[in-house]
Amino acid sequence: MPLLFFAACFFFTAPFVHCSRSLLLTPRPTAVLDVAEAIEKTRNVLSFTPVGQSLSASPTSFLSLQIYPRASVHKTSHPDYKSLTMSRLQRDSARVTSLATRLDLSVSGISKSDLKPLGKRLEFGAEGLESPIVSGSSQGSGEYFSRVGIGKPQSQVYMVLDTGSDVNWVQCAPCADCYQQSDPIFEPSLSSSYSPLNCETQQCKYLDDSECRNDRTCVYEVSYGDGSYTVGDFVTETITLGSDSVNNVAIGCGHNNEGLFVGAGGLLGLGGGPLSFSSQLNATTFSYCLVDRDSDSASTLEFDLALPPNAITAPLLRNHQLDTFYYLGLTGISVGGELLPVPQSAFQLDESGNGGIIIDSGTAVTRLQTDTYNALRDAFVKGTKNLPSADNVALFDTCYNLSSTSSVDVPTLSFHFPEGKVLPLPAKNYMIPVDSDGTFCFAFAPTSSTLSIIGNVQQQGTRVGFDLGNSRVGFVPDKC
Repeated sequence: MPLLFFAACFFFTAPFVHCSRSLLLTPRPTAVLDVAEAIEKTRNVLSFTPVGQSLSASPTSFLSLQIYPRASVHKTSHPDYKSLTMSRLQRDSARVTSLATRLDLSVSGISKSDLKPLGKRLEFGAEGLESPIVSGSSQGSGEYFSRVGIGKPQSQVYMVLDTGSDVNWVQCAPCADCYQQSDPIFEPSLSSSYSPLNCETQQCKYLDDSECRNDRTCVYEVSYGDGSYTVGDFVTETITLGSDSVNNVAIGCGHNNEGLFVGAGGLLGLGGGPLSFSSQLNATTFSYCLVDRDSDSASTLEFDLALPPNAITAPLLRNHQLDTFYYLGLTGISVGGELLPVPQSAFQLDESGNGGIIIDSGTAVTRLQTDTYNALRDAFVKGTKNLPSADNVALFDTCYNLSSTSSVDVPTLSFHFPEGKVLPLPAKNYMIPVDSDGTFCFAFAPTSSTLSIIGNVQQQGTRVGFDLGNSRVGFVPDKC
């Protein structure tokens, strides 16, 4: 019995996990949730002062950008944390709908341009890098932002960082319709490096939705599942990250933009398609670390640095129907040290392009197929019988009233990968506050789509690295 006990505890050892001995049976590992600290953050986030428009990045020997949470860039107008949470969840649902719709269209072979004439929106027609990361909240508004320079001389804007998108774009003057952003609208006439792309160029042909204006100029459109969109000229520009510049990057110059993009001036695509920023850099690797969404601190997005030897790795898979998404080779999920009774096929991508689980920076809450989610929730509820329950909140059906305690023990939750590799999550990455009164909810949700998604709540505080050359994704906890 002592040997069995030692093996179980050693297997799940992590900075945030502990085991307690039982005389009757092998104990199940638990994680400590700091309730008081989490509630304090919910109160502070409403009073953050935006980081401002003047940010500099330290020069480094590799491409890198700073990343900031949305809360630290765009001051919230919500009166309380519950209101902020509901807004986040609403945007997150729009994001998930967007990703699922895009996959469905790709698998079915239907082009978005077959569903609506792009031309109806073209009424505007006249003729080793480093930077910080910030948090946002949906496909439209984004979860995390970075400060990027556009053009020569550069105009700095916040851009959403998005692993679920390929096309880079920025709002441009003249605007037929532009939403509010934190910085002045980019003025292409003032940039010496601005160059429109011809319709015959390969970059234009890579676009899902494009048209020719005057039989020559490439016009792009990117639309999202919630009705947000951007339309404009497809061009090449110089992109500056920190002190380093990249010339001739294909980017959309959006003259007609609408939706939930408030705050950021555009989007930097980090997906797997040929138009993404990482692909145009010919980066062999990139990694990011997402700080707490309720934090005013920053971390980094880094290119061309090898995964560290202590990274917990998993296969990085691709869908031949849609090369944008990063699919993860997941074999199972455990709660309290016990694997869920679900088949591995629940996480696998099939030959038709359905199923599978992607890792995404723009989705907040992890979505799992309904049967898998139900098994996960039931196992977690079984291990939290001692905690007082609370009413459901929006998409969360498992919530607790922790107002009378400063910390609690909850069952560990771990992702399992091939070759026996295991990534345990900190308790704060799956038990999150939804108000400032002590209501915490289990931060997973079911989806009716065949696509499952690991969201950024579960990624917070972990450096996530994509080794594109070796088709691996790596996780290094506590390395923001």
